Amino acid sequence: MSLVALVRLPLAVARAALAALRGRLGALCWSLSPLSLSLSLSLPSWRRVSTHSPAAPAGPRREREWDEPSPTPTSVNYHFTRQCNYKCGFCFHTAKTSFVLPLEEAKRGLAMLREAGMEKINFSGGEPFLQDRGEFVGQLVQFCKQELKLPSVSIVSNGSLIRERWFKKYGEYLDILAISCDSFDENVNVLIGRGQGKKNHVENLHKLRQWCREYAVAFKINSVINRFNVEEDMNEQIKALNPVRWKVFQCLLIEGENTGEAALREAEKFVISDEDFEQFLDRHKDVACLVPESNQKMRDSYLILDEYMRFLNCRNGRKEPSKSILDVGVEAAIKFSGFDENMFLKRGGKYVWSKADMKLDW
Repeated sequence: MSLVALVRLPLAVARAALAALRGRLGALCWSLSPLSLSLSLSLPSWRRVSTHSPAAPAGPRREREWDEPSPTPTSVNYHFTRQCNYKCGFCFHTAKTSFVLPLEEAKRGLAMLREAGMEKINFSGGEPFLQDRGEFVGQLVQFCKQELKLPSVSIVSNGSLIRERWFKKYGEYLDILAISCDSFDENVNVLIGRGQGKKNHVENLHKLRQWCREYAVAFKINSVINRFNVEEDMNEQIKALNPVRWKVFQCLLIEGENTGEAALREAEKFVISDEDFEQFLDRHKDVACLVPESNQKMRDSYLILDEYMRFLNCRNGRKEPSKSILDVGVEAAIKFSGFDENMFLKRGGKYVWSKADMKLDW
C-alpha cells in the first residue's frame, strides 16, 4: 500500500465516524420529541449548508412505531438530481427541482449510510451524468469504493452523455453500469421520449457495452414495459448484449410525479395491465438474466433517497419524504421510508453485486 493510501484510509474512517456521531446525536434529539413530527432541527454548526429540503406534505406519516427496530439500509438508491436530458413519458422521478447537494455534504451523508450498514449504493436521477459532465457522480463513485470500501457501487443512466474518458478515470471504482433501454426499435424510443436526435439509442447501447468490457464494469439493462413496447420480442437483442442482469419493470404511476394535477408527466397512456406484463415476461422466460419487477414489488422494496437525502415512502402511491438524514440521522429518517425488507429479499434485492465476485468474462 502506498504512503498516500496509508494516510487517506484513517482520514476516511475518521470522517465516517464523525458523520455517524452527528447522525446519532441528531436522531437522539429527534426521538426525544416524537409527537413533534413537523419540527425541523436547526444544527448550523454541523452543516455547511442550511436546510434546503422543503417541508414534508401533510398525510399519513407514521409507517413504524418508534420502539420498532429500524431497517438496515443495505442497498440504497440515491437520486441526487432530478434534471434529465430525456423526456420519458412514464418517468416517476421528474424534474420538480434543480437542487443538487454540494459534493462534501453528499459524501457526509454517504458516510452516515455506510456506518448504518449500507453495502450497495446506486446513483440515479434524473440523469446522473448531467451534473458537471459526469465529474460529480464520478467523484462520488470513487469516494464510495476507495474510501468507504463499499462492496458495490452502481449507476443507472440513459447512457447518452457517457464518454470513454469517464471510464478511463472512474471505471475501476464502478461495479455495475445500468443503461435504460425500453425498445430496440428506435421509433419506439422516440415515442417514449428517449430520442437522441441524430444519435441512435440502440447503437449507443452497444458502444457502452463494449466500454464496460474494456474497463471491467458489469453491464446491466433496465427496461420499463409499457403500452408502446409490450408486444415487442427482445430475446435476440438481450442475449446478444449479454448483460449480468436485465431488470424488467412494469410501468408505475406515482401521484404528483407522472399522474395527478401536480405532475410533470401524464403516464396513464403508458400503463399496462398485470396480465399484459405477465405475457411479456412469459415471452422472455428463456432469458437467463431476466429480473422481473411488478408494481407491487417496486413500491415497497426500494430505499430511495431524493436530492435532499430524504427517504421517499411510495406505499400510498405517492412519494412522501422523511426528514433528511443530514438533519436527523439515518435511524430516525428511515423509520418513515415504508421499506419492506422481506419484499426486498423476496424480489432478489440482495445478489452478487460486487464485480470482484462475479467472475465475469470481460
